[in-house]
Amino acid sequence: MQVKTIDICKNIFRRYESQHTVEAYYGLLAYYALAQTAVADNDKELLKKCYDYLDLYPDKYPHPHYNFESYRVGGNGKAWMVFKGLAPEWEVDLRTFAEKTMDAPKDLNGILCWPTSEIPKIWIDVVACTTPFMLFAGLGLQEEKYVDFAVYQCLQMYDHLMDYTCGLLHQTKGFMPNPKRMSADHWSRGNGWGYIGLTELIRYLPADSKHRATVEEYFLDHTDALLEYQGDNGMWRQEIPEELAWDEASGTGLILYGIGVGMRKGILKGETYRTAFEKGIAALASRCLTDDFATHNSCPGCLCAGFGKTLGTVKAYVTERLPQDDEVHSYGCMMLAFLEAHKNGILYADVTERK
Repeated sequence: MQVKTIDICKNIFRRYESQHTVEAYYGLLAYYALAQTAVADNDKELLKKCYDYLDLYPDKYPHPHYNFESYRVGGNGKAWMVFKGLAPEWEVDLRTFAEKTMDAPKDLNGILCWPTSEIPKIWIDVVACTTPFMLFAGLGLQEEKYVDFAVYQCLQMYDHLMDYTCGLLHQTKGFMPNPKRMSADHWSRGNGWGYIGLTELIRYLPADSKHRATVEEYFLDHTDALLEYQGDNGMWRQEIPEELAWDEASGTGLILYGIGVGMRKGILKGETYRTAFEKGIAALASRCLTDDFATHNSCPGCLCAGFGKTLGTVKAYVTERLPQDDEVHSYGCMMLAFLEAHKNGILYADVTERK
């Protein structure tokens, strides 16, 4: 069934609302994608929906537990709307929570870490909630120190969690019995969490930014490493280099979002990237969506997977975290991918019809 890619974004969100309470960090990611969708489609009613929801943050919303204060104010979506001039009345709150983010617990390298642990624990997921948020705060509020912080957190996480033998990221360090060890994974969504940080940096850093050349180098390196492991069917796997691992939707969505942005910014040039992007979008639509806009093949919550002897092992990531339908992380990640498809001129995608 052929569906407009911009409508896929909207319908995925409607599906999310019908299946779950939209909350926590994955809900905020979906609202970030929805706000971008509304602007891209000039949908004023949808943009008001985003505004009304994010306006509940920080003081009118029954918050769950967060590890980081950026969520408490409304996350990347709220910061992006301020940056875009869509909600200047939120500037005071954004500044308050940007300062709280800068003052949050860090390890000896200045990397944001688990806030309640005596042993510093870092994990790549933090890039996704910190780098875009602080970048948008810095650009929207004209505070260069926030931009510097956004870049520093992203690049330091890359430097400390990168496996240079394959160019892919591990998820964690400090969660193993030996705190110097990293988890052994090259997890799909984990690489996507890091990649979205670089993606927003290459998308929005000014051309004359002192950070731009370095950020573009990191982005190109990670992109090219990811492309080496894209499956013949267009997907990336739960454990990216493992050919026997299952195909994973949320990481694939985040990776495609980054590739789409990179192409539009003129950083990813040539048919190789375009072909990978088109193949990935087609796979995400046909293999991970059905015509009721249920999502499929997404990894559930995952932080240093495993227990005991399997803690942090590839086996745990592949066999103890199994794919789910209508999984809460899937919606925002997939919305971002189809939004970039729309912006790159892929206006329709074939969604699988339920038998």
